[in-house]
Amino acid sequence: MRVVHDPDGASRVLATNVHTADSMLEKSKGLMFCRTIPDDYALVFRFEPSWPFGSVRRRVIHMLFVKFPTDVVWLAESEVRKVKTMQPWRSIGSAKADTVIEFPAGTADDVEVGDTVVVES
Repeated sequence: MRVVHDPDGASRVLATNVHTADSMLEKSKGLMFCRTIPDDYALVFRFEPSWPFGSVRRRVIHMLFVKFPTDVVWLAESEVRKVKTMQPWRSIGSAKADTVIEFPAGTADDVEVGDTVVVES
């Protein structure tokens, strides 16, 4: 599995060491209590559309108990809705998204709102 940034047809691999937070417990824990993550790492959170109309809900990410900075990318149907570098212990961010991806800080420096980011199997 890998995460690919595809702005205007010029693909760039953002991560090859990709994990998914599938259960509610994994989504709640995220990167809390981790000491470090590899440079090529990504943690992917996927969310089902909201009932009854399949709308995309606001997804909140916090940095409580996270000991290192991260880049967070919020996606809706693979389109970037928000990108934010989050600081340990004190940052919080949110955006409407069906997928949220956490990377090591600096990974998403060239990712901009409106770009395409895809999680490939």
